[in-house]
Amino acid sequence: MSLFRTELRRLSKRRFTRYMTLLGLLVLAAVVVGVFFTNQKIDAGQLAQAERQADQQYQEQVRWSEQERVACEQAKTAGTSTDGRYPDDCSVITPPPREEIKAEWFLPSTFDFKETFDETLIPFAAILALVGFVIGASFVGAEWSTGGMMNLLLWRPKRLTVLLTKLAALLTGILAVTLPAAVLWFAGFWAVANFRGSTEKMTSGVWQSFALTGVRGVVLVLVLTTIGFALASLGRHTAMALGGVVAVMVVGQFGLGILLSMAGVRFAEAWLLPTYALAWMTKTVKLEDWNACNATYFGECKPATMDITWQQSSVLLSVGVVVILGAALWAMRRRDIS
Repeated sequence: MSLFRTELRRLSKRRFTRYMTLLGLLVLAAVVVGVFFTNQKIDAGQLAQAERQADQQYQEQVRWSEQERVACEQAKTAGTSTDGRYPDDCSVITPPPREEIKAEWFLPSTFDFKETFDETLIPFAAILALVGFVIGASFVGAEWSTGGMMNLLLWRPKRLTVLLTKLAALLTGILAVTLPAAVLWFAGFWAVANFRGSTEKMTSGVWQSFALTGVRGVVLVLVLTTIGFALASLGRHTAMALGGVVAVMVVGQFGLGILLSMAGVRFAEAWLLPTYALAWMTKTVKLEDWNACNATYFGECKPATMDITWQQSSVLLSVGVVVILGAALWAMRRRDIS
């Protein structure tokens, strides 16, 4: 019997795998349903009402500005102390331009597929990556803790072949869930946009961009699944992977973030792993340092910036997989099986 088919069957028959997969899919479904019921399709009547509300807001700003300017002039004439409430020149108290008060502010939430769908791929990848990590850690961790790995190696004594076949079966199973889920995710939000928003201005370039982001999301799921599997194999227990993640996120990330912030390190987010995961999905994350003021010719203060790109994230993810999986393979080859 093929070892790969045996491992794939064992993976699919595990109750933990089924329950975690079902839980992840239910969470994804809940997100789609929640977005559906919290958005509306905008019609001409709502647009007209929003314009009227914007006009009303502008008129209120005009009245308030006039009242404040009169009060400022009276205070200046009487010589009353204003404690810095009014400027030296009362004429600068003017209402904002009409075009700055936008009708969109008064419209209900609507789902614009072109503008919004890209953002939904981030929680999609995060939820399935978490599911894959836990399933991967449990899949091999349970084999070590119950003695199943030792029994399997009596049948197939090639250690690295056994471990890599288990990993291949795991990634195949995760991929078999992730790809249909991605298709349903696209279809679900397309339906949301049709009934509760807009699908206008969709071009082939936009579809290509969404598809590439979806592919990066699938890769992220597979990478975290592999890391969970490797950590559990390295520690020979599921708790090794789960405990390692808790330690890295709570101690390594939150603690490090607080320490860097207290030390005043520039672009502290560049040292945190979630920044690179976000950059992998969004292609670029722009960090800003408002303590460094770059003055312009117009007297405007612009912060110093630093870009974290998906290429940098790919290097970090690749190194992480190679190091952790390599350590697991080395331990499998060198350590006693007992």
